[in-house]
Amino acid sequence: MTLEPLPENDLTRHRRLREQGSLDRADLDAVLDAGFVCHLGVVVDGRPLVVPTVYGRDERQLYLHGSVASRSLAGSTPVCVTVTHVDGLVLARSVFEHGVNYRSAMIHGEARKITDPEEKLAGLRLLTEHAAPGQWSYARGPNRRELAATTLLALSLEQASVKIRTGAPDDGDGPDAELGLWAGTLPLTWSWGTPEPDPLLPPGLPIPGHIARREGTRHG
Repeated sequence: MTLEPLPENDLTRHRRLREQGSLDRADLDAVLDAGFVCHLGVVVDGRPLVVPTVYGRDERQLYLHGSVASRSLAGSTPVCVTVTHVDGLVLARSVFEHGVNYRSAMIHGEARKITDPEEKLAGLRLLTEHAAPGQWSYARGPNRRELAATTLLALSLEQASVKIRTGAPDDGDGPDAELGLWAGTLPLTWSWGTPEPDPLLPPGLPIPGHIARREGTRHG
């Protein structure tokens, strides 16, 4: 199935480095699926506030959660959410041409506070499974008190923009190529380490398979 491209408007239009921009929904999905921490930008009491938080998604919405006491999760207000992955440094012959290989997404919209209990549980499950697949059915689910203490926001993915930078430095065919300096990229990768048991666990309790299998793998 061919997905409709992301709509382009004043919020999502790429004004600089347009060649790195993408309106492909598959690129948006790939950026979101490769991580689980975003930065939520919102204006609170007339001042900008940017908060890191865990997220999850379905085909239409991004889900963000936090404490009911959080001023950034009031809902019904314009927000901007960003997700960025750094894939390496671009080390050129001149400092001016240095850069970063990256994948990023920016999502604009009005966050909606979810109040329906079933929708809230479904959103929290998506969020949990996005970060730790298999954990929702393994761990104890939230009770009424915990649900009441948690705010869940839904943000439409309709107003989103994506930028991706890959490849070598851009000065290989310019005057600085005659300097005789090394240039290239320094890739950056990360993977899950060895699970570390809680010191208070009883001895001999095995690591669940859905957690143990992630050791040495990359998220997404």
